[in-house]
Amino acid sequence: MSRAFLFPGQGAQTIGMGKALADAYPAAKAVFDEVDEALGEKLSTLIWEGEPDELTLTRNAQPALMATSLAAMRALEAEGVSVEAAAFVAGHSLGEYSALAAAGALTVADTARLLRIRGDAMQRAVPVGVGAMAALLGLDFDTVREIAEEAAQGEVCQAANDNDPGQVVISGHKAAVERAIELAKARGARRAVLLPVSAPFHCALMEPAAEAMAEALSTVNIERPKVPLVANVRAAAVSDPTTIRALLVEQVTGSVRWRESVLFMAAEGVTETWEIGAGKALTGMVRRIDKSIATRTIGTPDEVKAAAASLHD
Repeated sequence: MSRAFLFPGQGAQTIGMGKALADAYPAAKAVFDEVDEALGEKLSTLIWEGEPDELTLTRNAQPALMATSLAAMRALEAEGVSVEAAAFVAGHSLGEYSALAAAGALTVADTARLLRIRGDAMQRAVPVGVGAMAALLGLDFDTVREIAEEAAQGEVCQAANDNDPGQVVISGHKAAVERAIELAKARGARRAVLLPVSAPFHCALMEPAAEAMAEALSTVNIERPKVPLVANVRAAAVSDPTTIRALLVEQVTGSVRWRESVLFMAAEGVTETWEIGAGKALTGMVRRIDKSIATRTIGTPDEVKAAAASLHD
């Protein structure tokens, strides 16, 4: 059975995530300690005991979700499962950084610092209230792309996340996104709703954040990952560090091609996915993209043990 390890993106965060892993596995606790040290603050206290509103802030959610994913990965390793048990790694938006850290391309400390910079830069790129994102349900990607182009009217409106066959997220200027919602309803969308996000991610308005990431990434060492990364903006496997660096910059303004990424992995023989870290959003998407792929979520000690046992049977 060929498998892929998947790493969740923003929206999966919950207070208390990863605490049971840190309590059960010293190697998992060490990840949270390392992230705290890299950021110079006790992010772990916020993750486990803080206020949901504070954890949801982009600058906190991004390194927090990465820490939780890497803690789960270290717990798997403690049970004898290495990243090489996967044919590919992939992550949704910020999850791409978690995937690269899990595959040994980035250190945990560098990843934490990069995600703090990324979160701050994305928040700063567009004044609050100027941009928006919306989920359009029940329309295919090509239809949504047409709607976004029609709604733009000189402003920015782009298909930001191609999540699964019936869910595409758009991003851009608030007025343009609102126009797109009305057009989507007229075109038969099952639902079209504004998302509770603080900035319009994965569109041209994020260009200042892309420039900030280009600068930050230029100072960080990227190793060849132990397992190929299926990159968001290419929906194809990459391993070359120079290419990965360029794609991480492109990803800030580019679309997350998740549906195509899962189809690519399926075509390459992947028959099982493990979602490593918080939540199960990616698992739901995988099931809607290809029902033949078996899925697992790995966010608790019991799930870690069950996954490890499945390999050792």
